[in-house]
Amino acid sequence: MTSEKTESVFNAWNSGGDFSGAFCVSGPDGVIFRQARGYRNMPEMLPNLHDTAFGIASGAKMFTGLAACRLIDEKKLALDDKICDALKRDLGRIDKGATIFQLLTHTSGVGDYIDEEAEDSAERLQALRDKYPAHLWESLEYYLQMISPLPMKFEPGARFCYSNSGYVLLGLAIEAASGVSYQRFVHENIIAPCGLERTGFYRADSLPANAARGYMRDDETGEWRSNVFSLPILGGSDGGIFTCADDLRKLWAAIFSGKILSPEMTEAFLKPQARIDEDESYGLGVYRHEKGDDLLYFAVGGDAGVDFFTAYFPRAGLVASALGNTEKNTFSLLEELAGAVWEADGE
Repeated sequence: MTSEKTESVFNAWNSGGDFSGAFCVSGPDGVIFRQARGYRNMPEMLPNLHDTAFGIASGAKMFTGLAACRLIDEKKLALDDKICDALKRDLGRIDKGATIFQLLTHTSGVGDYIDEEAEDSAERLQALRDKYPAHLWESLEYYLQMISPLPMKFEPGARFCYSNSGYVLLGLAIEAASGVSYQRFVHENIIAPCGLERTGFYRADSLPANAARGYMRDDETGEWRSNVFSLPILGGSDGGIFTCADDLRKLWAAIFSGKILSPEMTEAFLKPQARIDEDESYGLGVYRHEKGDDLLYFAVGGDAGVDFFTAYFPRAGLVASALGNTEKNTFSLLEELAGAVWEADGE
């Protein structure tokens, strides 16, 4: 994959010139192509840089999957552990037989406090934010009052259904098994050992230097507004970590070099554990896309003022990441890029 081809794909996708964020593709020999556009702080016109830290919303689930698998390596959790045994608390209407494996693979059936399958999901999410103000979302315990009263969506193990609630419960299980907060466990076992210098669970009211604020355009006025009242003040196990493109490259390298997990657990993390459709499946915290001999691992995230993907192409040895602080649908860029990479591989 040449820099010229990568640039062509990016420019075609960003033909309107409205991307705000950072995009980078790197290979075994270093950076192939990268772009930083827009502003990390719009009123002060502070530009996004290649090492700006961006919130990645549900992209944090990859970190949660790795954290849970690390504890499984340490024999402090097991894939067949039941969530009721891992947490030992009143879980309301949550099926007590749901397992850590089912939470990891989005097959638990636990009622989702952000139900993305619902036709009125946007209205439900706004009602949730109105009832539970963003500045109160500091601990994973806080989420339980939104999750435990919900009915199960289906019997555990029946099918794949993307679940934010499941990953909140995983975070609580990580805290119970490790004896420290979820955020601290991820920092001490993934962020610090992998040298992820621009990665962390930053509070929205105390962002560090060179961290991007997320922005949404007001439907009525057309003005850009910060997402500070639309996302939890502190990211948790279902979403909200900040990172940058170079740190994501380091993270993929750490996963495939066995720096985080044992060889056996790395294989389990990456292999297809739950089928989504003919081409797509889910591991223990990461998506897989297979088409013929082509294979792609990826994580995605999207929320108010956040749009994100990071991907690894094993055959080409490429890492590609797009981190946006508006809502431009970077997943369509990943689709275009994947087609170009696989075409180049076949030549």
